[in-house]
Amino acid sequence: MVVIDKDKKYFSGFAAVVGRPNVGKSTLVNSLIGEKIAIMSDRPQTTRNKIMCILNTDNAQIMFLDTPGMHKPQHKLGEYMVREAESALREVDVVLFVVDVSEKKGAGDEYVLQHLKKAGTPVILVANKIDKLQSKEMLLPIISSYTKDFDFAEVVPVSALADKDFGSLVGAILKYLPEGPQYFPEDMITDQPERLIAAELIREKVLRLTRDEVPHSIAVEIEEMKIRQNNDLYIRAVIFVERESQKGIVIGAKGNLLKLVGRQAREDIESLLGNKVFLDLWVKVKPDWRNKDSMLRQFGYKD
Repeated sequence: MVVIDKDKKYFSGFAAVVGRPNVGKSTLVNSLIGEKIAIMSDRPQTTRNKIMCILNTDNAQIMFLDTPGMHKPQHKLGEYMVREAESALREVDVVLFVVDVSEKKGAGDEYVLQHLKKAGTPVILVANKIDKLQSKEMLLPIISSYTKDFDFAEVVPVSALADKDFGSLVGAILKYLPEGPQYFPEDMITDQPERLIAAELIREKVLRLTRDEVPHSIAVEIEEMKIRQNNDLYIRAVIFVERESQKGIVIGAKGNLLKLVGRQAREDIESLLGNKVFLDLWVKVKPDWRNKDSMLRQFGYKD
Protein backbone atom coordinates (compact mmCIF):
# COMPACT_ATOMS: atom_id res chain seq x y z
CA MET A 1 0.00 0.00 0.00
CA VAL A 2 1.26 3.48 -0.90
CA VAL A 3 0.93 5.91 2.00
CA ILE A 4 0.69 9.63 1.24
CA ASP A 5 0.15 12.12 4.05
CA LYS A 6 -1.75 15.20 2.88
CA ASP A 7 -2.43 17.05 6.16
CA LYS A 8 -4.51 14.06 7.30
CA LYS A 9 -7.51 15.12 5.24
CA TYR A 10 -9.29 12.41 3.29
CA PHE A 11 -9.40 12.52 -0.50
CA SER A 12 -11.31 10.38 -2.96
CA GLY A 13 -11.82 10.53 -6.67
CA PHE A 14 -11.48 8.92 -10.07
CA ALA A 15 -8.51 8.65 -12.43
CA ALA A 16 -8.87 7.42 -16.02
CA VAL A 17 -5.92 5.52 -17.46
CA VAL A 18 -5.78 6.13 -21.22
CA GLY A 19 -3.35 5.73 -24.09
CA ARG A 20 -2.96 3.99 -27.40
CA PRO A 21 -3.04 0.17 -27.37
CA ASN A 22 -0.20 -1.79 -25.81
CA VAL A 23 1.55 0.96 -23.81
CA GLY A 24 1.16 -0.84 -20.46
CA LYS A 25 -2.05 0.65 -19.03
CA SER A 26 -3.32 -2.58 -17.49
CA THR A 27 0.12 -3.49 -16.16
CA LEU A 28 0.31 -0.09 -14.47
CA VAL A 29 -3.12 -0.45 -12.85
CA ASN A 30 -2.32 -3.94 -11.57
CA SER A 31 1.00 -2.74 -10.16
CA LEU A 32 -0.61 0.26 -8.44
CA ILE A 33 -3.23 -1.80 -6.60
CA GLY A 34 -0.97 -4.81 -6.04
CA GLU A 35 -3.40 -7.34 -7.54
CA LYS A 36 -3.97 -8.76 -11.00
CA ILE A 37 -7.41 -7.53 -12.03
CA ALA A 38 -6.92 -6.09 -15.52
CA ILE A 39 -5.70 -8.69 -17.99
CA MET A 40 -2.34 -8.19 -19.66
CA SER A 41 -1.07 -9.20 -23.09
CA ASP A 42 1.38 -7.98 -25.70
CA ARG A 43 -1.54 -7.98 -28.15
CA PRO A 44 -2.99 -4.55 -28.97
CA GLN A 45 -6.58 -3.85 -27.88
CA THR A 46 -6.52 -6.46 -25.10
CA THR A 47 -8.71 -4.42 -22.72
CA ARG A 48 -12.28 -4.18 -24.01
CA ASN A 49 -14.25 -2.91 -21.02
CA LYS A 50 -13.81 0.01 -18.67
CA ILE A 51 -12.63 -1.67 -15.46
CA MET A 52 -12.48 0.09 -12.11
CA CYS A 53 -9.69 -0.84 -9.72
CA ILE A 54 -9.43 0.70 -6.25
CA LEU A 55 -6.33 1.87 -4.39
CA ASN A 56 -6.61 2.68 -0.68
CA THR A 57 -4.01 4.72 1.20
CA ASP A 58 -4.19 5.91 4.81
CA ASN A 59 -6.01 9.10 3.78
CA ALA A 60 -7.24 8.57 0.23
CA GLN A 61 -9.18 6.27 -2.05
CA ILE A 62 -8.37 6.39 -5.77
CA MET A 63 -10.62 4.67 -8.29
CA PHE A 64 -8.64 3.89 -11.44
CA LEU A 65 -10.59 3.32 -14.65
CA ASP A 66 -8.51 1.07 -16.88
CA THR A 67 -9.78 1.78 -20.40
CA PRO A 68 -9.47 0.13 -23.82
CA GLY A 69 -6.68 1.55 -25.96
CA MET A 70 -7.87 4.42 -28.13
CA HIS A 71 -7.72 3.47 -31.80
CA LYS A 72 -9.60 3.93 -35.05
CA PRO A 73 -12.28 1.20 -34.93
CA GLN A 74 -12.75 -1.35 -37.72
CA HIS A 75 -15.90 -3.09 -36.41
CA LYS A 76 -18.73 -2.56 -33.92
CA LEU A 77 -16.72 -4.02 -31.06
CA GLY A 78 -13.98 -1.48 -31.80
CA GLU A 79 -16.53 1.33 -31.82
CA TYR A 80 -17.77 0.21 -28.42
CA MET A 81 -14.21 0.11 -27.03
CA VAL A 82 -13.45 3.65 -28.20
CA ARG A 83 -16.71 4.92 -26.68
CA GLU A 84 -15.74 3.27 -23.39
CA ALA A 85 -12.39 5.10 -23.38
CA GLU A 86 -13.89 8.43 -24.42
CA SER A 87 -16.65 8.28 -21.79
CA ALA A 88 -14.05 7.77 -19.05
CA LEU A 89 -12.56 11.19 -19.82
CA ARG A 90 -15.84 12.83 -18.85
CA GLU A 91 -16.28 10.90 -15.60
CA VAL A 92 -13.02 11.51 -13.75
CA ASP A 93 -11.08 14.08 -11.75
CA VAL A 94 -7.75 13.43 -13.46
CA VAL A 95 -6.48 11.52 -16.50
CA LEU A 96 -3.30 9.43 -16.70
CA PHE A 97 -2.03 9.50 -20.28
CA VAL A 98 0.31 6.50 -20.49
CA VAL A 99 2.95 6.49 -23.23
CA ASP A 100 5.65 4.01 -24.14
CA VAL A 101 8.98 5.87 -24.05
CA SER A 102 10.79 2.93 -25.64
CA GLU A 103 9.02 3.82 -28.90
CA LYS A 104 8.83 7.10 -30.81
CA LYS A 105 5.72 9.21 -30.44
CA GLY A 106 3.38 8.09 -33.20
CA ALA A 107 0.02 8.65 -34.84
CA GLY A 108 -1.71 6.60 -32.15
CA ASP A 109 -0.43 8.91 -29.42
CA GLU A 110 -1.48 11.97 -31.44
CA TYR A 111 -4.95 10.46 -31.83
CA VAL A 112 -5.30 10.16 -28.05
CA LEU A 113 -3.97 13.69 -27.50
CA GLN A 114 -6.67 15.13 -29.74
CA HIS A 115 -9.29 13.57 -27.46
CA LEU A 116 -7.53 14.84 -24.34
CA LYS A 117 -7.53 18.39 -25.67
CA LYS A 118 -11.32 18.28 -25.87
CA ALA A 119 -11.81 16.79 -22.40
CA GLY A 120 -10.76 19.76 -20.26
CA THR A 121 -9.63 17.44 -17.44
CA PRO A 122 -6.15 17.69 -15.80
CA VAL A 123 -3.82 15.23 -17.51
CA ILE A 124 -0.73 13.57 -16.01
CA LEU A 125 1.76 12.30 -18.57
CA VAL A 126 2.94 8.86 -17.38
CA ALA A 127 6.16 8.07 -19.24
CA ASN A 128 6.14 4.28 -19.01
CA LYS A 129 8.75 1.59 -19.78
CA ILE A 130 11.74 3.71 -18.74
CA ASP A 131 13.50 0.43 -17.90
CA LYS A 132 13.77 -0.22 -21.64
CA LEU A 133 15.82 2.93 -22.32
CA GLN A 134 19.55 2.44 -22.78
CA SER A 135 20.32 5.64 -20.83
CA LYS A 136 18.46 8.23 -18.75
CA GLU A 137 19.56 10.94 -21.20
CA MET A 138 17.18 9.48 -23.78
CA LEU A 139 14.14 10.28 -21.63
CA LEU A 140 14.13 14.09 -21.75
CA PRO A 141 13.76 14.57 -25.54
CA ILE A 142 11.00 11.92 -25.60
CA ILE A 143 9.07 13.72 -22.88
CA SER A 144 9.67 17.05 -24.65
CA SER A 145 8.04 15.66 -27.81
CA TYR A 146 4.81 15.35 -25.79
CA THR A 147 4.99 18.45 -23.58
CA LYS A 148 5.53 20.82 -26.52
CA ASP A 149 2.05 19.93 -27.84
CA PHE A 150 0.08 19.71 -24.58
CA ASP A 151 0.06 21.46 -21.21
CA PHE A 152 0.29 18.48 -18.86
CA ALA A 153 -0.53 18.98 -15.19
CA GLU A 154 2.36 16.67 -14.19
CA VAL A 155 4.96 14.43 -15.81
CA VAL A 156 5.91 11.20 -14.01
CA PRO A 157 8.36 8.61 -15.42
CA VAL A 158 7.68 5.01 -14.34
CA SER A 159 8.29 1.40 -15.16
CA ALA A 160 4.94 -0.29 -14.60
CA LEU A 161 6.62 -3.68 -14.80
CA ALA A 162 9.76 -3.09 -12.71
CA ASP A 163 8.90 -0.38 -10.16
CA LYS A 164 7.96 -1.37 -6.62
CA ASP A 165 7.10 2.11 -5.32
CA PHE A 166 4.64 4.41 -7.09
CA GLY A 167 4.62 7.13 -4.44
CA SER A 168 5.53 9.89 -6.91
CA LEU A 169 2.67 8.99 -9.23
CA VAL A 170 0.13 8.58 -6.43
CA GLY A 171 1.25 11.91 -4.94
CA ALA A 172 0.76 13.62 -8.29
CA ILE A 173 -2.74 12.14 -8.63
CA LEU A 174 -3.75 13.29 -5.13
CA LYS A 175 -3.12 16.92 -6.08
CA TYR A 176 -6.18 16.78 -8.34
CA LEU A 177 -8.59 14.79 -6.17
CA PRO A 178 -11.27 16.53 -4.10
CA GLU A 179 -11.79 15.97 -0.41
CA GLY A 180 -14.42 13.28 -0.10
CA PRO A 181 -15.65 10.12 1.59
CA GLN A 182 -14.46 6.55 1.26
CA TYR A 183 -16.82 5.26 -1.44
CA PHE A 184 -15.92 1.56 -1.18
CA PRO A 185 -14.88 -0.82 1.62
CA GLU A 186 -11.15 -0.90 2.28
CA ASP A 187 -10.82 -4.55 1.24
CA MET A 188 -12.58 -4.00 -2.12
CA ILE A 189 -10.18 -3.73 -5.06
CA THR A 190 -12.56 -3.76 -8.05
CA ASP A 191 -16.21 -3.26 -8.96
CA GLN A 192 -16.11 -6.13 -11.44
CA PRO A 193 -18.16 -9.28 -10.68
CA GLU A 194 -16.27 -12.55 -10.24
CA ARG A 195 -17.80 -13.96 -13.44
CA LEU A 196 -16.33 -11.16 -15.55
CA ILE A 197 -12.91 -11.43 -13.91
CA ALA A 198 -12.85 -15.19 -14.52
CA ALA A 199 -13.88 -14.71 -18.16
CA GLU A 200 -11.18 -12.09 -18.68
CA LEU A 201 -8.46 -14.28 -17.16
CA ILE A 202 -9.44 -17.12 -19.50
CA ARG A 203 -9.38 -14.74 -22.48
CA GLU A 204 -5.93 -13.53 -21.43
CA LYS A 205 -4.52 -17.06 -21.63
CA VAL A 206 -6.01 -17.60 -25.08
CA LEU A 207 -4.47 -14.30 -26.24
CA ARG A 208 -1.05 -15.36 -25.04
CA LEU A 209 -1.11 -18.88 -26.40
CA THR A 210 -2.71 -18.53 -29.85
CA ARG A 211 -1.42 -17.28 -33.19
CA ASP A 212 -1.98 -13.80 -34.65
CA GLU A 213 -5.15 -14.73 -36.56
CA VAL A 214 -7.13 -15.68 -33.44
CA PRO A 215 -6.85 -13.18 -30.52
CA HIS A 216 -9.17 -10.37 -31.61
CA SER A 217 -11.88 -12.89 -32.53
CA ILE A 218 -12.03 -14.31 -29.00
CA ALA A 219 -14.86 -13.77 -26.51
CA VAL A 220 -15.45 -15.71 -23.30
CA GLU A 221 -18.78 -16.24 -21.56
CA ILE A 222 -19.23 -17.85 -18.15
CA GLU A 223 -22.32 -20.08 -18.42
CA GLU A 224 -22.22 -21.48 -14.88
CA MET A 225 -20.33 -20.62 -11.71
CA LYS A 226 -21.21 -22.35 -8.42
CA ILE A 227 -19.75 -23.88 -5.25
CA ARG A 228 -20.17 -27.66 -5.32
CA GLN A 229 -20.63 -30.08 -2.41
CA ASN A 230 -16.90 -30.76 -2.19
CA ASN A 231 -16.46 -26.96 -1.71
CA ASP A 232 -14.62 -26.35 -4.98
CA LEU A 233 -15.77 -23.63 -7.38
CA TYR A 234 -17.17 -25.08 -10.60
CA ILE A 235 -16.88 -22.77 -13.63
CA ARG A 236 -18.21 -23.71 -17.07
CA ALA A 237 -16.94 -21.25 -19.68
CA VAL A 238 -17.37 -21.04 -23.43
CA ILE A 239 -14.64 -19.57 -25.63
CA PHE A 240 -16.20 -18.11 -28.78
CA VAL A 241 -14.36 -17.64 -32.08
CA GLU A 242 -15.52 -16.47 -35.50
CA ARG A 243 -14.34 -19.33 -37.75
CA GLU A 244 -14.02 -23.12 -37.61
CA SER A 245 -10.29 -22.86 -38.35
CA GLN A 246 -9.88 -20.69 -35.24
CA LYS A 247 -11.71 -23.28 -33.15
CA GLY A 248 -9.13 -25.88 -34.17
CA ILE A 249 -6.29 -23.55 -33.19
CA VAL A 250 -7.75 -22.83 -29.76
CA ILE A 251 -8.33 -26.52 -29.03
CA GLY A 252 -4.93 -27.55 -30.41
CA ALA A 253 -3.61 -30.99 -31.30
CA LYS A 254 -5.28 -33.60 -29.05
CA GLY A 255 -6.78 -30.71 -27.06
CA ASN A 256 -3.39 -29.73 -25.67
CA LEU A 257 -3.67 -25.97 -26.14
CA LEU A 258 -7.13 -25.81 -24.52
CA LYS A 259 -5.79 -27.85 -21.59
CA LEU A 260 -2.93 -25.37 -21.19
CA VAL A 261 -5.35 -22.43 -21.30
CA GLY A 262 -7.43 -24.12 -18.63
CA ARG A 263 -4.50 -24.89 -16.35
CA GLN A 264 -3.04 -21.37 -16.50
CA ALA A 265 -6.43 -19.66 -16.12
CA ARG A 266 -7.40 -21.92 -13.20
CA GLU A 267 -4.21 -21.01 -11.34
CA ASP A 268 -4.90 -17.28 -11.70
CA ILE A 269 -8.56 -17.60 -10.73
CA GLU A 270 -7.68 -19.68 -7.66
CA SER A 271 -5.06 -17.13 -6.63
CA LEU A 272 -7.48 -14.23 -6.95
CA LEU A 273 -10.58 -15.84 -5.41
CA GLY A 274 -8.82 -17.99 -2.82
CA ASN A 275 -10.80 -21.11 -3.70
CA LYS A 276 -10.06 -24.41 -5.43
CA VAL A 277 -11.46 -24.21 -8.97
CA PHE A 278 -12.70 -26.81 -11.44
CA LEU A 279 -12.65 -25.13 -14.86
CA ASP A 280 -14.73 -26.69 -17.63
CA LEU A 281 -13.87 -25.11 -21.00
CA TRP A 282 -15.71 -25.36 -24.32
CA VAL A 283 -15.09 -23.75 -27.71
CA LYS A 284 -17.89 -22.61 -30.05
CA VAL A 285 -18.08 -20.69 -33.34
CA LYS A 286 -20.14 -17.48 -33.72
CA PRO A 287 -19.42 -16.06 -37.20
CA ASP A 288 -18.65 -12.31 -37.29
CA TRP A 289 -19.84 -11.78 -33.71
CA ARG A 290 -17.85 -8.52 -33.40
CA ASN A 291 -20.28 -6.84 -35.81
CA LYS A 292 -23.53 -8.16 -34.29
CA ASP A 293 -25.26 -6.02 -31.69
CA SER A 294 -27.03 -8.98 -30.10
CA MET A 295 -23.75 -10.85 -29.59
CA LEU A 296 -21.99 -7.77 -28.24
CA ARG A 297 -24.75 -7.39 -25.66
CA GLN A 298 -24.57 -11.09 -24.80
CA PHE A 299 -20.83 -10.83 -24.11
CA GLY A 300 -21.24 -7.70 -22.01
CA TYR A 301 -19.98 -5.17 -24.55
CA LYS A 302 -22.82 -2.67 -24.31
CA ASP A 303 -23.05 1.06 -23.65
